[in-house]
Amino acid sequence: MDIFEALRHYFGYNSFRNNQEEIIRHITQGHDALVLMPTGGGKSICYQIPALTMPGTAIVVSPLISLMKDQVETLQANGIEAEALNSGNDPSADLVIRRRCLQGSIKLLYISPEKLLSEIDYLLSHIHISLFAIDEAHCISQWGHDFRPEYTQLGILREKFPKTPIMALTATADKITRHDIIEQLNLHDAREFISSFDRPNLSLSVKRGYKAAEKMHFILNFIKARPLEAGIIYCLSRKTTEKVAEDLRKKGIHAAPYHAGLSNLERSQTQEMFKNDQLLVVCATIAFGMGIDKSNVRWVIHYNMPKSIESFYQEIGRAGRDGAPADTILFYSLADIVQLSEFARQSGQQDINMDKLKRMREYAESNVCRRRILLNYFSEQTDHDCGNCDICENPPQRFEGTRHVQMALSAVKRTDEQIRISTIVEILKGMRSPTVVRHQYDQLKTFGVGKDISSSDWQDYLLQMLQMGFIEIAYNEGNKVRITDIGNDVLYGRKEAMLCVIDHSTQEEPRRKPKLRLEIPSITIPGLPPTTGIEDPRLFEALRNLRSTCANEEGFPPYIVFTDKVLHALATIKPTSLEQFGNISGIGEHKKQKYGNRFVEVIKKYV
Repeated sequence: MDIFEALRHYFGYNSFRNNQEEIIRHITQGHDALVLMPTGGGKSICYQIPALTMPGTAIVVSPLISLMKDQVETLQANGIEAEALNSGNDPSADLVIRRRCLQGSIKLLYISPEKLLSEIDYLLSHIHISLFAIDEAHCISQWGHDFRPEYTQLGILREKFPKTPIMALTATADKITRHDIIEQLNLHDAREFISSFDRPNLSLSVKRGYKAAEKMHFILNFIKARPLEAGIIYCLSRKTTEKVAEDLRKKGIHAAPYHAGLSNLERSQTQEMFKNDQLLVVCATIAFGMGIDKSNVRWVIHYNMPKSIESFYQEIGRAGRDGAPADTILFYSLADIVQLSEFARQSGQQDINMDKLKRMREYAESNVCRRRILLNYFSEQTDHDCGNCDICENPPQRFEGTRHVQMALSAVKRTDEQIRISTIVEILKGMRSPTVVRHQYDQLKTFGVGKDISSSDWQDYLLQMLQMGFIEIAYNEGNKVRITDIGNDVLYGRKEAMLCVIDHSTQEEPRRKPKLRLEIPSITIPGLPPTTGIEDPRLFEALRNLRSTCANEEGFPPYIVFTDKVLHALATIKPTSLEQFGNISGIGEHKKQKYGNRFVEVIKKYV
């Protein structure tokens, strides 16, 4: 079977995307490779197709047991012989898997780094290995965002298997990290394949300066506008995940927290329920989602700002992995910036982490197309705006705000630059707080000069002043505010300052955007008339229910049976024969024979 036959037979696709074909041909010719491809970009196909078309067993190194389980189930559902060796198996299961490996009947063997090292002189030395695939390869580098010490010994693979091709795969790695991965794994003349990081199906939106109550109001309406759709809310702390989940439950939304402080059983139950669509909302710290390939996550919300663009991009990448439209929302505030800056200062790599945070802030605070900023960060330029982010859809309005900026800067100057952001607001609003009274700031000429502007608006203006470089925060001196040279130019009237008009629509219900139309060329479906491209929503729900039934019968998560995108295509094209059903993109031969008749019968009722 050649690579195109394997793609069609097992996965139901007629063509490769990005540079998958080039990567696959490179590996099947016996060469090493480093593959950088965004989450949801199709990394796994790059080693699964070679594994199916090359003689022997492919060894896939993965750091998470839950991720191995998910990927093995997905492959088995496509009729592919795959298994996993890890500490979660019982000895009898391991024995069967080893025997099958020795017989050559397993095409892909997933294994943890620790297990691989313990088996390297035993099982691995007695089987024909087609290739090694090191997934989440950034874990090997101390420059990466998720360093794992157990990955550092994987360089031994080149020594033990000098002629076996090795491919390292990761979703996020800058130039330093990529170089380190190649060096640590001792890859020979490894070619780097860097795919486009553009995920046009993800909408990008940022909400700044929301208070906790305003965030919850927005999130509630956002979720209610998307019934039956799964999503993740990422939070900065364990305490916040529990508080947000509890507040949502009080409002009747089935939500659960997920963080390292919970027991293994609690985390496992939450993840399994989320995978099986029994739980639709998870409030989590950053670790959540790495262990699953759930393709039908329809939205991701960041309750707090992440520490880097790498982290942010990997987390939003867990939405819309099936290619269907998905929404991403980022909340951020001055408090987030201060807290994350403190974390970065206390880390072992202060300069690097502060720089990464600075780039994350630039994304959040920008008034230009957000997708262009993300792509530029990953060294990918585009000459046009995306049309699917909040800046493109609602360009910010500006006003001449020199007077507002001068009020705030005057308060800082008159206190000898010894105050924090919160105290600036108290002085401008004329609030006699303990700090203001203790230092006699209520005697200043600036005291109360901005009382007609709300505290939240002052917070927003100060955030804009920070992003425009009028002020800076001395994080190493108790977060005191300093006036920059350009800030002094505005304060003394040498320059004017434009501010963005503040959006006070936080209490509005988030409107649901119309779904992007699926591009489904009718010519790929022999025997069917040209499709109208109009999806039947009642048929989609009926197909979703049938998918859940099939998944429950087999103990698989629903998205492993079929992705949402496949269901949308079925509800649009409405195939009424097994042959037509098998021509839908994403339906391989195994699934056609296994599920086709049941789904076609349902479709016939709606045609």
